[in-house]
Amino acid sequence: MSEHQIRIILADDHAVVREGLKALVNARPDMRVIGEAGDGESAFCAARDLTPDVLVVDLSMPGGGGADVAERVRTECPSVRVLALTVHEEPLYVGRLLDAGAAGYVLKRAAAADLVRAIRTVASGGTYIDPSIARTVVSGFLESEEAAKAVSNDGLTEREREVLVRIARGFSNKEIATALELSVKTVESYKSRVAEKLGLRSRVDIVRYAALRGWLGGLAGEDPESTPQEHPSGRR
Repeated sequence: MSEHQIRIILADDHAVVREGLKALVNARPDMRVIGEAGDGESAFCAARDLTPDVLVVDLSMPGGGGADVAERVRTECPSVRVLALTVHEEPLYVGRLLDAGAAGYVLKRAAAADLVRAIRTVASGGTYIDPSIARTVVSGFLESEEAAKAVSNDGLTEREREVLVRIARGFSNKEIATALELSVKTVESYKSRVAEKLGLRSRVDIVRYAALRGWLGGLAGEDPESTPQEHPSGRR
């Protein structure tokens, strides 16, 4: 058994899917399923009560889908990282999940190794987008001359870049403030300044930008095991 196991809750309205995922996860020595849920409300309550490292949630469930759950978890359980597992490949769904605060997006047709990699990535503080749709997520961002210029020479300070990367990875203002030893008000100021400099209007834009700069380990399926990152709450 590893020194630290990634604690996981599985949320899917199909019991047979949960059983398969549970067997897959528990077969890894560094992971353990600590709870299950069959609907959105139960998923949120389990995340709130058990505070797992990662909540793996289906995008479409009764009682609140993945986006609704991700938003509630981000607000009330900010230390819990949400990984969406879904059949939907359209950029619209990906964007909605990222804006809601999800740290990862994996397709149900993905290989078992990809799901394991995704869990490890979001647990270590990264953002994971299924490799088969990652290019679609960031495509079109460089279409304007302003965006292309910003990527080539963004003019960000080191502190602004640190804040931007953490925003892209799904951390709350409070978590960022704790990690960087700043006040929440200062973090909000940095966030506004970066948005103004780069013209980034939403978290989806921020994720796209950070991905293009190569700041998001796991966006295109990189394995974070060789470079673990500390979660702002202190967990790894």
